[in-house]
Amino acid sequence: MAKTKIKAGLPTRQQILEFITNSTTAAGKREIAKAFGLHGQDKILLKALLKDMSDEGLIDVAPGRAFHKMGGIPKVTVLRITDADGDTTWAVPENWEAEGVPVPRLRVREPRGKRSALGVGDRILARTEEAGQGWIAHPMKKLARGEELMLGVLKEEAGRLWLQGVEKKERRNWAVSDAGGAEPGDLVLAEKAGRPPRITAKVVERLGDPFAPRSFSLIAIHRHSIPNVFSEDLIEEAERVSRLDLGKREDLRDLPIVAIDPADARDHDDAVWAAPDDDPQNEGGWKAVVAIADVSFYVRPGSKLDREARKRGNSVYFPDRVVPMLPEILSAEVCSLKQGEDRAALACHLQIGKHGELKSWRFTRAVVSIAANIAYEDAQAAIDGRLEHPLTETALKPLWGCWAALNKARDKREPLDLDLPERRIVLDEMGRILSVAPRERLDAHKLIEDYMIAANVAAAKALEAKKAPVMYRIHEPPAREKLVALREYLKTFGVEFALGQVIKPATFNQILKRVGESDFREQVMQQVLRSQMQASYGPANHGHFGLSLGSYAHFTSPIRRYADLIVHRSLVAAYDLGPGGLTQDEAASMERIGESISSLERRAMEAERETIDRYVAAYLSNHVGEVLDARITGVQSFGFFATVDGVGGDGLVAARDLGTEYFRYDEAGQRLVGDHSGDEFTIGMRLQLRLVEANPVSGALRFELPDGVGSAGPSGFRPERAGKGRPRPIQRRGRPANIRHNGKRR
Repeated sequence: MAKTKIKAGLPTRQQILEFITNSTTAAGKREIAKAFGLHGQDKILLKALLKDMSDEGLIDVAPGRAFHKMGGIPKVTVLRITDADGDTTWAVPENWEAEGVPVPRLRVREPRGKRSALGVGDRILARTEEAGQGWIAHPMKKLARGEELMLGVLKEEAGRLWLQGVEKKERRNWAVSDAGGAEPGDLVLAEKAGRPPRITAKVVERLGDPFAPRSFSLIAIHRHSIPNVFSEDLIEEAERVSRLDLGKREDLRDLPIVAIDPADARDHDDAVWAAPDDDPQNEGGWKAVVAIADVSFYVRPGSKLDREARKRGNSVYFPDRVVPMLPEILSAEVCSLKQGEDRAALACHLQIGKHGELKSWRFTRAVVSIAANIAYEDAQAAIDGRLEHPLTETALKPLWGCWAALNKARDKREPLDLDLPERRIVLDEMGRILSVAPRERLDAHKLIEDYMIAANVAAAKALEAKKAPVMYRIHEPPAREKLVALREYLKTFGVEFALGQVIKPATFNQILKRVGESDFREQVMQQVLRSQMQASYGPANHGHFGLSLGSYAHFTSPIRRYADLIVHRSLVAAYDLGPGGLTQDEAASMERIGESISSLERRAMEAERETIDRYVAAYLSNHVGEVLDARITGVQSFGFFATVDGVGGDGLVAARDLGTEYFRYDEAGQRLVGDHSGDEFTIGMRLQLRLVEANPVSGALRFELPDGVGSAGPSGFRPERAGKGRPRPIQRRGRPANIRHNGKRR
């Protein structure tokens, strides 16, 4: 037990955290009470305090009711061996639920001179200690071997059942010891058991047909452990709060506020209105309202709904379903801004100058009744005169007029302008794929984007003025090593990029202007995107590089992002707008909350991207054997990746399939070069490829060069360099060699 002498009395949260961290043995409620000299009523208060700290994510409880700091490791816990190479053994906690904190690896330290009997997959009860920047585990007892769950599809070959994993990188099939009633072709959850090389799979749950509608998103949900079911008590709480009286609010129901969203939007958390400003101090300017669903009114800090929303971090959107952050009665009903329905809103009132500058702002709790829910395409058609809409004159034209001013301000600050296409999966009523195509980007999309940016900036600046906590959306400038890599890449296209200058978003825009409409423009945009830092959330303001903004927060989507809900709560507290404001405990936990929701956002993005890849592979599975127009998107020493024009989906062309010639890998130029012919395969190059495999379960594609094409083929084919429009001349490279990495044998 920690030897620090502690003054009697109910401890603070910080004192409890310090005691748990410094304790050399398991610290349960009894040990904490004894250390702080608590008796009688104080013990009851301690129990309540510990429960609050657990609900707030400050501490977690291990088996045996011992507490440990959230994100830390219990003093005694169950670990699973992940690596055992004879010299060093590594393990991870069998159960790890710390949101936003990577699963830690512990070095297993066994008694000196004793030969390790631990193998991969073994479970141990171990005493843990933090050492330097890492953790050490001291085995206490070897436990019954645990089972590792994996997702896969049952296959039958030569009379035996095998499990094929859904991971793109999973090359191995696992022998099935027990199918559990599942049949070949079924998507299943299975346990891996045994010791290498005799590891087998036992089916524990049959999930159905992997090719059936809605299965592709189900794979991602299971693979990433995304919570997709709300408990009965959560639904009951959502139903109860949905009946709350809206109370006294600013009445904006007479304004023709409209919500402009995708035609297939599942929820509507933002709506906009604008009109010429009648303030003589703002001649030629505009006034606008950005009304956002008042989720903070329904989801109060510390409630079950709040804890679940924080655990999820965000809604996850798939082509066939949405996994919402909040129960449907809130996300799709009470909080969703629907035409003709009175809804609670947090209104951002903006005064905008004639050149698009934000002159003033204020925030109120309001009641709104949306005049119309309009699809982007219909709003654009109405403005273009291709569609008659009753709100064109009263709502849409003023919105476009104000946007013209906002657009001027956007052009002046020169944010990063990467117009990369977004793939849209179109499904029929049964969930079957109708088409895969780039999503058209209209002025209507840009209009809503600029209104949302204006409201987000206003929210950040308003909180700064009030000296209130802000959950910033942070996007830092690119790291130097990424800029160096981009410079080397651009050299291959003859585009100069100097590193000595101050790097701004406009710097990259100038590069794209020099590239013009070349065939490789999209590839340069992709490479510029890869050079950028990943955006995140946090309470320290580091600016938003991509948008070229000094202060930026996410305010406009509290139905689907927990970060926005935190910003709403801070505004409610700062402006004294009633219940549901940010608490002191939340304010003190902003950094930890930011790390958690940033991690959950990355999980959602990965799950969404993987699901799109599976849909694309399913769509292309009907074209296996065909020669398709493609473009190289990435080059490695083992081959190159290519995507099908207009459809997407990355597939591999292995270097071994390029013919009998050896190819050298030029990392700086990101290309493969034939040692004899000088043939090059480089990023951005257009070519035709034969699709030989499309696996919808993993989302993987595999291509080959068409028959008779290649460095050793009879056609004398020479791949064209992107943007050059002519064959690359043959360059002799000397003696043939295996594929090399910058001249070094691989």
